[in-house]
Amino acid sequence: MDSLYRKRLFPLLSRFPAETVHELALGALQLVQHPASGRSLLRRIAGDIPQRPVNVFGLTFPNVLGIAAGFDKDAKVVEGLALLGFGHVEVGTVTPYPQPGNPRPRIFRLPSDGALINRMGFPSEGVAQVVPRLRALPTERAFVLGVSLGKQKATPLVQAVEDYLAAMRAVYPFTDYVAVNISSPNTPGLQELQGKRYIGELLARLIEERQALTEKQQIKQRPLLLKIAPDLSAKELDTILQVALIEGADGIIATNTTISREGVYHPAGREAGGISGAPLRERNTAIVANIHQITGGALPIVAVGGVSTAADVREKLDAGASLVQLYTGFVYEGPGMPGRILRGL
Repeated sequence: MDSLYRKRLFPLLSRFPAETVHELALGALQLVQHPASGRSLLRRIAGDIPQRPVNVFGLTFPNVLGIAAGFDKDAKVVEGLALLGFGHVEVGTVTPYPQPGNPRPRIFRLPSDGALINRMGFPSEGVAQVVPRLRALPTERAFVLGVSLGKQKATPLVQAVEDYLAAMRAVYPFTDYVAVNISSPNTPGLQELQGKRYIGELLARLIEERQALTEKQQIKQRPLLLKIAPDLSAKELDTILQVALIEGADGIIATNTTISREGVYHPAGREAGGISGAPLRERNTAIVANIHQITGGALPIVAVGGVSTAADVREKLDAGASLVQLYTGFVYEGPGMPGRILRGL
């Protein structure tokens, strides 16, 4: 399946705009994820998936591999992705209200670099459209569901916490964990939330609200993870980690896309936006190892950046990650990729 996708299907799909192909893939998954015949097809594509559970954040993940936020922004194909082998699916980034994101084109393939550039800018249907889809998912499920939260593009930074609170209140009963995205390079000013001026208040307010929601709804407390950028200085990273430990965050997702062009040679690399994929692999692994060392393992890490093989996953785990996510590799390698990686581990 992998060979067929890489040699025949991907070259055909790459003739079309990247976002158009992504929308076609989402539409196909939507069609097949519920009928018995479609679910059987997805399981055949996935192949045998070894069950090697991982306990982290107080949750049991069926395996270490997840799909990163950005692939399924509006929770349309959660079950389809799980059937392909992903042990956890992180949807979003979800904003409180609908917003279109940045103008197209806003995704660019860099095949010779094994990379993508995106400047999506949090296009989202908003929580009012996403929540019914989350509610419709089985309550007893064989995968872990995460929701990535973001702020509206038009919301000033001083009011950003209200956006995160609103989004969390809406999705909280229907997700297994929440991820706070303060690191996308494509929403103006967003990464400033990683600075000491904002991060402490943001985390404190979110964790206070989480406690209130847990008690009011009488449900299990949802872990709260912080997604950070790969372009932080050593001092900035240390500040974020210390604040996360003090305020009581449950873990770190490392990392978002990078604005660096190191290791990027494709002509499309001049486009504005964040780079994901192979050029980020080594830097990401170094950051994961650094976080693990600084925190002494007190903050579990979800590694995401440059993963396309079982060896890449093993590299992240050896550096200190508890879980690993991917996205760009899935685009280039195809739907059989999760199963291949998990069997390779």
